[in-house]
Formats: sequence, structure tokens, C-alpha cells
Amino acid sequence: MAHIKLPEGIPGIRSLAMYRPETGQYIFELVQILLRGESSISEAERELIAAYVSSRNNCNYCMKSHAAAARFLFGDKQHWVNEVLTDIDQSTVPQKLKALLHIAGKVQILGKEVKEEDIMRARSVGANDREIHDTVLIAASFSMFNRYADGLASWTPTDPGHYEETGRRLSQKGYVFPQPVN
Repeated sequence: MAHIKLPEGIPGIRSLAMYRPETGQYIFELVQILLRGESSISEAERELIAAYVSSRNNCNYCMKSHAAAARFLFGDKQHWVNEVLTDIDQSTVPQKLKALLHIAGKVQILGKEVKEEDIMRARSVGANDREIHDTVLIAASFSMFNRYADGLASWTPTDPGHYEETGRRLSQKGYVFPQPVN
């Protein structure tokens, strides 16, 4: 049960955005830019970064939602999602993505954990400054979003079908600000 009165039946950060739309609209705009905006990091890869950070933060709603979206977007490479969430070091994702995920993991702990050698590793496998920047911003933002959703105990559905539908919707429509329930 949520710590405050939130719209019934609306999970995760969506209910928080509806509770406080004057801030929620900007959160959704930011996520749309981060995960669907112009970038040389694919939408699937950015969703995987969000799912990975959310997994490390133990935010089940965000992890399951973004993992589902990543699976839809990766298509025949959807197995990468489970590999990364199980053991990133043994995963078969490309080295550049693995290096960016390692940076995201360090940001999840504390921004100052990212060291020059982490940046050099990412650059050595082809990451550019914009990709490194966007990875850090996604990881930092999702750490905040995870804490926001869990700090207010927003509802986390248990039905796996919910996440499959959410992943499909996110992969097709992106991050559309939720409309109030009448």
C-alpha cells in the first residue's frame, strides 16, 4: 500500500505523476528525451540501461517495465536483457554497451565511483562523449525515479502480463504523460 493516497490501480511512477502532474509532466518529458530522443545509443540499449540501474536499485516495477520494453525493442536479441540482469560480465552484449552499463552501475552507487579508467574503457570500445554523457544522465535519473517510486511505496503489479503489455506500449508509444482516471 502506498504511503500517500495515489490514484487507484495506476502502478509505479505513473501514479505519482498523476498525483502531482505539475512535476510529473516534466519527468515524462525527460524520460521521453532520454529513452526516445535522438541518440547513437539505440532505444533498446537505453531501455536496458534503465532496467539495469533499476535492477541494481531493487525497484521491481521500473526494472520489469524497462526490461520488457528493451525486450520488444531488441527483437531477436532480447536474450541480452536477461543476460545483463543476471550477470553483466558473462553477457554477450557488445563491448561498448557493456562498458556503458558498467559506467551506469557505478553511477547507481555514487557518481564519484566513475573513474577515468571507466571512461577510457568505454572510449576504447568506441563510445563517444555524448554516449557517455547520456549513459550517466540515464543512470542518475533512474536512480532518482526508483527512489521516488519506492520511497512512496507506489503500487507494483505482480502479474507478468502487465509488464509484457507495458513493454509493448512503451516500445511503440514512448513516454506519454498519463491522463487522469475519470
